[in-house]
Amino acid sequence: MATPGDAPSMAATVDAPSMAATVDAPSVTAPIEAPSKAAAAPAGDAPPKAAAGPGLYSEIGKKARDLLNKDFNMDPKFTLTTYAENGAAITATSTKKDEAILSEIQTQFKYNNVKLDVKANSDSQVLITGTTEYPRVPGMKHITAISYPFKTPGKNELQYQNDYAGLSLGVGMNSKPLINFSGVVGNKSVAVGGDVAYDTAIGDWTKYNAGVSLTKEDLVASVMLNNKGDSLTASSYYMVNKQSAVGGELTHNFSSKENTSTVALQHSLDPLTTVKARYNNKGMVSGLIQHEWRPKSLLTISTEFDAKAIEKSSKIGLSLVLKP
Repeated sequence: MATPGDAPSMAATVDAPSMAATVDAPSVTAPIEAPSKAAAAPAGDAPPKAAAGPGLYSEIGKKARDLLNKDFNMDPKFTLTTYAENGAAITATSTKKDEAILSEIQTQFKYNNVKLDVKANSDSQVLITGTTEYPRVPGMKHITAISYPFKTPGKNELQYQNDYAGLSLGVGMNSKPLINFSGVVGNKSVAVGGDVAYDTAIGDWTKYNAGVSLTKEDLVASVMLNNKGDSLTASSYYMVNKQSAVGGELTHNFSSKENTSTVALQHSLDPLTTVKARYNNKGMVSGLIQHEWRPKSLLTISTEFDAKAIEKSSKIGLSLVLKP
C-alpha cells in the first residue's frame, strides 16, 4: 500500500513487521498526524522517541488483525481532513448505515507536549481526550478522556514504555471505578504480557488475558488466551516480498468447542494501488481495491459475499478519504 506523503511514492511496499513498537493512543480516538505549526517546544523539551521495546499489550497480534480487518468497510463512507494555520487538524466523517447517516467531526491540536482531541457526533455526544508526554521521563504518557453527556465515566490512563517493558494503568473517573492494568516484558523480538481488569463496583475481575508474540524481519506471530481463558487465538503475518503479504487467525473456544479461522492476503499492483482478499470458515469472502489517486487521498471499494449462499446479494462498500 502506498504511503501517504507530499508526492506519490515511486515504489509501493507492503508494511514490514515493525521492529520498534509505537506508543498506543487511547482507543477512544484515532490520531491524526497533522503538520504542526504550533509554537515549538523549548530546546531540550522535545517529545522523546518511542522506545524500541516490546510495546503495549494491545499491540500483540495487531499486525495480523490489521491485515484481516483494516479497510474492509461495507458501508458508504466519506472523510475530509483539512488543516488550520495553527496546525490544528479538522476531520469530518459521514457514514451511511442502513437507512441512517452517522456523522462526526473531530478536531486535533498539538502544542508542545500536549495533544488535545475533541470529537462530536450526530448523536449529540462529545468526547474530549488530552494526551501529555513527559520529555524528562522518556516513554511516559498520560491520557485523560471525558465524554458528554456523562453516561459513561471518564478515564485516566498512564502508559510507560522502555526497551524491555510496556505498562498501562487505567482508572475510571467515578466513585467505584473500573481498574485496568496491562503489562508486557521482553524486547523488540519476543514479548510476553497480560491484561486484567477489576470492577470495584461489583468486587470482581472482569477480564484477565495473556499473550506472547514473536517478531522477525518478515514474520509476526502471536498466541493469546482471551475471555478469562475461555478462548485461544493464534495469528500470524508473513511478508512474502516487498509487494505481498499473507496472514491468518485461528480461534478455539473451549466452552463451545468451536473453531473460527480467517485468512487474508494483500498485494500492491503498482506504487499507488493495493488489493486485499479475505476468507473465513463460515464461507464469507471479502475483497477490496484501494487507490491513492492523489497524495494522502484514498479511494477504496470493498465487496463481500457468502460463498455458501451465492443466491444472496453481495455487499458493496465505498470509502473516500480526502486530505490536502
